[in-house]
Amino acid sequence: MDKKYTILVTNDDGYEAKGLHSLVEVLRELDGVEVVVVAPANEKSACGHSLTLTRPLRFVSVGDDFYKLDDGTPSDCVYLSLSTMFEEKKPDLLVSGINRGSNMGEDITYSGTAAGAMEGVLHDIPSIAISQVMDFTNPDGDFTLAKKTIQKIAKKVMEGSFPLPPREFLNINIPPDCQDAPMRVTYAGHRHYANDSHLHRNPRGEEYHWLGLHPLSFEPRKGKEGMLSDYEAIEQGCVSLTPIMLDMSAYNSMQRLSEWL
Repeated sequence: MDKKYTILVTNDDGYEAKGLHSLVEVLRELDGVEVVVVAPANEKSACGHSLTLTRPLRFVSVGDDFYKLDDGTPSDCVYLSLSTMFEEKKPDLLVSGINRGSNMGEDITYSGTAAGAMEGVLHDIPSIAISQVMDFTNPDGDFTLAKKTIQKIAKKVMEGSFPLPPREFLNINIPPDCQDAPMRVTYAGHRHYANDSHLHRNPRGEEYHWLGLHPLSFEPRKGKEGMLSDYEAIEQGCVSLTPIMLDMSAYNSMQRLSEWL
């Protein structure tokens, strides 16, 4: 490879997250690659594709080509880095992660990790979001397979071309407790949702609420027989690779809506 590649890295778990540092470590092992990290100063999980419009933002250098964005979101990190650090040449690849926890099915719409990749493809940069499905009783997590996977995928992108068209990014989920696993191309599954919140009171008797966690519960989508969802791939101990498009138009409903009007 005679071209020097620049990879922009961000995440939503914050600049100190183990998954982020694992990702940076393995990408910097690649030959001819410059890795630039711009990550939120604080955890921004489930912030979605949000930009900060009501207050100023500040880059803080925390290492070589490594910056935290003071109270910024993943989308802020990508947006601002492109307008300040990459004015002459865009990064060749953007990788967001490695997220601590899954980003499958409709959870992608909540995900700050996925949002970093969304922002990348809006600016015509090949982009990947990668998440490690995990048991949260293990506070550290094992990113070994995630590191092997992203290094392999990044090499393929660098040696050839990105396999997806404009405005689509690759969403990767890694099964837990695996040192090796086959890769499967999947669609975003249909997750079951419920409301889970916990009421508490502070010492002054004032109420506050914590939003809870839901178990990963999915079902196959109708009309997708013969295809594999991201959840099913993880359940089978496989790495899930899902192409995600930003066009959320419900084309099959356009005629129905016209008739309704």
